[in-house]
Amino acid sequence: MPRRRDTPPPRTGPAEKDVLRGFLDQLRAAVAAKADGVPEPQVRTPGVPSGTSLLGLVRHLTHVERFTFLGERTADWPATFRPRPEETAEALLAGYRAAVAEANEVIDACADLTEPVARPGRTPPSMRWALVHLIEETGRHAGHADILRELIDGSTGR
Repeated sequence: MPRRRDTPPPRTGPAEKDVLRGFLDQLRAAVAAKADGVPEPQVRTPGVPSGTSLLGLVRHLTHVERFTFLGERTADWPATFRPRPEETAEALLAGYRAAVAEANEVIDACADLTEPVARPGRTPPSMRWALVHLIEETGRHAGHADILRELIDGSTGR
């Protein structure tokens, strides 16, 4: 498989929120692209001894988006990495994109990055903290997705 050039950093608006959202959106798109179009069973087959798969990363990040920006609780974080047999790649990718769209509505509605995000039963972090955390979390798993995809079919780059 030929190597593609990496996508350059995103062009964003000048405001802090524009920059943070731009980088987060680029990472979100990279994760989805790595899983998109990968056939069964490769998309759900663990590529490393820990059990991590492309589909598991998408499923996990869906839960992270919903927890961080929408305040939805997750009872078992390790289980979020394991797609259920009945969950298709198409459905999980659609669910991830829907979670991102809902999270972006919350981000867009935030006028001040010091405002708290929804976090029932816990002290809520600021929107700034939540955005930086999601950039870190999504970037970390985008790197995992890069490696897993290369192991599946040799595809590299964003």
